[in-house]
Amino acid sequence: MTAADLKTESLTESPAVSPAEPLARGAGILMPVSSLPSPYGIGTMGQAALDFIDRLSAAGQRYWQVLPLGPTGYGDSPYQAFSAFAGNPYFIDPDLLVRDGLLTEEEIRSFAWGDDPSKVDYGKIYDGRFALFRKAYERWKAVRTAENAAEYEQFQKAQEFWLDDYALYMACKKDSGDLPWTEWEDGLRLREPEALDRFRAEHESDIEYWKFLQFVFFGQWKTVRKYAEDRGVRMIGDMPLYVALDSADCWSRSRYFQTDRQTRLPREVAGVPPDAFSADGQLWGNPLYDWDEMEQDGFLWWKERIRANAELYDAVRIDHFIGTVRYYAIPVGETTAKNGTYRKGPGAALFTALLKELEGTGTKIIAEDLGVFVPEVEALLRQFGFPGMKVLEFAFGGDRKNPHLPMNYTENCICYGGTHDNETMAGYFLSGQRPWWEMQYVKDYLGVTDENRLMDMLFRAGYGSVASVVIFQMQDVLGLDNRARMNTPGTFGDNWSWRMLPGAFTDERVGYLAGLADIYGRKPQ
Repeated sequence: MTAADLKTESLTESPAVSPAEPLARGAGILMPVSSLPSPYGIGTMGQAALDFIDRLSAAGQRYWQVLPLGPTGYGDSPYQAFSAFAGNPYFIDPDLLVRDGLLTEEEIRSFAWGDDPSKVDYGKIYDGRFALFRKAYERWKAVRTAENAAEYEQFQKAQEFWLDDYALYMACKKDSGDLPWTEWEDGLRLREPEALDRFRAEHESDIEYWKFLQFVFFGQWKTVRKYAEDRGVRMIGDMPLYVALDSADCWSRSRYFQTDRQTRLPREVAGVPPDAFSADGQLWGNPLYDWDEMEQDGFLWWKERIRANAELYDAVRIDHFIGTVRYYAIPVGETTAKNGTYRKGPGAALFTALLKELEGTGTKIIAEDLGVFVPEVEALLRQFGFPGMKVLEFAFGGDRKNPHLPMNYTENCICYGGTHDNETMAGYFLSGQRPWWEMQYVKDYLGVTDENRLMDMLFRAGYGSVASVVIFQMQDVLGLDNRARMNTPGTFGDNWSWRMLPGAFTDERVGYLAGLADIYGRKPQ
């Protein structure tokens, strides 16, 4: 099926839904939790997170956008997490465990968390974090009160849709030497009841340990979100469309994926076709959803997922939104994405179900609709009132109708300077790598003759636009070059590792953003 063959039945078969109101006019910063300053090698949900919220509030910012919070593994990408529901234990703050009597200062200092405060050393984090948290777990078991036990039971009940399977999956994974579930022994890989019961009986404490970490994670995040809410800062989360093959979701609910019913392995995987930026396309390798199967139970898994995100965030950005309208299926065994096929996604049927689930939560959906223009996606955004994304780094190619140019925005959109997959703005615009004609158009559009003013005028173009929300990466607020880039798609190595140095978010930068927010009507009232 080609793009032209796609029909729009899914846009008209579902009941009418009133379009959502645009997000409140405001500004925000994209800052991963992992990038917060911390003496423990990676950002955490401790005092640094609360301090950052205070800085956002002082800077007149209404929104803090984070990257996905799921537990990461090989490659460290938050878009390839071990669970669509669980939180990343790396973000648990050790100081709060000391406060709660579960660790000592000496125990925390006994681990090396990395030598470079501007980079995450994931190897050292992995080696130290789980050994440390195991101590906290053992102490928690010994000292927990009746009140703690009641809170823990309440948490388990609230998360029963996913928690047991996740904890079992992680315990199996560690017992196998961190092998992906596709390489476990057959009884566990195929989830044979006798094998699972035997493993549960033999590893009860290990399974409970993984539940404990989630209990702590969600407790700490709840504190962060409440602190933000009390200071007028709203949290924007990021939901990857797909889950990783090596995830608790794919292992425990294989019927929701396009997998062989005997081997439970995918027949086709996700990606995107070749384009002007990639001759081979992008072969992501994620398992594809069996949308027909999911629709049979009213998209239960997706409804549970969106409800879980509503507990974490005030708005959720759905990554690769286009995949809900049409998705690209690549046969397993292909080495590039050239030989894939477009297939129809669930479209409006899915979002009708999700919006019903979100009723009363106040949580909004943001569509990551970047890439090739697809009329069906545009129709879906209009039908439901979801804001799409505009990116200033994509704006100045010369086409005066380019939707990323601020003069072409509508109110219901989110303007970004760049995303986590882009160069920093200084790296993009000031490195001397852009064509002369692009840079000339940038300067002409912004009315800039002095290149030293270029960054300021780009910020003003975003802040002064009609877009309801403008968000810049923290690296761009600090004016950093590409050494601070978060991710370069299609590469491995130094991705997902940038960290902000302590004190970098200076009073001068806070005052600058506060001034822009005031001038352009984005300051919270």
